[in-house]
Amino acid sequence: MRRVLIISYYWPPGGGAGVQRWLKFAKYLRDFGWEPVVYTPQNPEYPAFDPSLEKDVPQGIEVLKTLILEPYLLYKIFSGRSCRENIQAGFISENKRPGIAEKISAWIRGNLFIPDARCFWIGPSVKFLTKWLKKNHVDAIVSTGPPHSMHMIAHGIKRKRNIPWLADFRDPWTQIDFYNKLRLTSWANAKHKKLEQKVLKTADRVVTVSPTCSEGLKTIYSRNIHVITNGFDPADFGSLPPFRYDTFSITHLGSLNADRNPHKLWEVLAQLVEQREFFATKLAIRLIGKTDISVIDSLEENGLTRYLEKTDYLPHDQALVKASQSAVLLLPLNNTPNVMGITTGKIFEYLALKRPVLAIGPEDGDAASILLQTQSGQVAAFDDQNKMTLLLLKWEQAFLNNKLELNPRNTDQYSRKELTKALSSILQSMIDPGSDPE
Repeated sequence: MRRVLIISYYWPPGGGAGVQRWLKFAKYLRDFGWEPVVYTPQNPEYPAFDPSLEKDVPQGIEVLKTLILEPYLLYKIFSGRSCRENIQAGFISENKRPGIAEKISAWIRGNLFIPDARCFWIGPSVKFLTKWLKKNHVDAIVSTGPPHSMHMIAHGIKRKRNIPWLADFRDPWTQIDFYNKLRLTSWANAKHKKLEQKVLKTADRVVTVSPTCSEGLKTIYSRNIHVITNGFDPADFGSLPPFRYDTFSITHLGSLNADRNPHKLWEVLAQLVEQREFFATKLAIRLIGKTDISVIDSLEENGLTRYLEKTDYLPHDQALVKASQSAVLLLPLNNTPNVMGITTGKIFEYLALKRPVLAIGPEDGDAASILLQTQSGQVAAFDDQNKMTLLLLKWEQAFLNNKLELNPRNTDQYSRKELTKALSSILQSMIDPGSDPE
């Protein structure tokens, strides 16, 4: 069996979408002739913990861990946070509006910690893994980012050991939606772009999660960029309870930052609550995951807080049970320049839940394409309140008739096992040119 070393910051018992992509790849790689070995921090600063995900860690897998030095304690003290508070990715502020300390902290983050706050782990990791590789053979290396320091670790090993390397971009680097919020100097911006180009140029294969993200990376460095989307694991959905027609709940799973705040949808729901008894008595808005305070403010402004059920975090299995009881699953996309390529991990789990999906974003983006192809939901543009209203009224009628059900199509291609099969082909191509998918 071939061996692949996976360099990932996120790994159980960490929780959230960042963990699941490579946890699920590792779960199924053995089925396709690859034995995974994972390298991850011993003491990471995770935004959430979810021990329930540990059930998917392959039995007997080798997991290498070393200590990581992260500057988050100083960041918490400077920004007035509790030392016990977890740092959220994506600029989510749950309890207060960003002040001058937050803005200065963002500047420090973008300009002094390049490519990110895990940069102090790069050198020690290259040293540790180079020594380990002298006694332990692997056929390929994978790095997955963000954090993009993982790519720089792999780059260092590539230089020293010349082992075939696959770089996986779960999210963009300089094209990510919050890049402009880092308040970069021209020097720091140039440094980020130089490191990004170095990864794109040096890696033997590059993978990302959507066609638009692939095209974006090609504008930075012209080469073939493979697309392997995120997905769902059918094993996670086999014992979910049937939907009960008691509450018309609109549920969002995962982090909800300010850029995803669906302002116009809240206005539509406020009008429906005022005009229709059904919504006034049956509506529930369930937000499961870290939620920016701007979202709470919007709900309050529209008189919807009495319908809000907010849960900071649920273990993955419990979150799926909760979502299975949703009349409508909410998929608000980031209202940012890179929105066309955003395909959040939750969209694929929404497919498997077989509940109607309401996406708020461009009707011709990558997320819309997935929903329409699988017949799993509908998309309304950010400001299209008329379409939002018509869709909600349509689903109201289906709910009243006990017929608010879905039968998605063409979803097998997004199963984690099928996606791992595609990954294994790319890995094989790095060591066997005769099987090269390029």
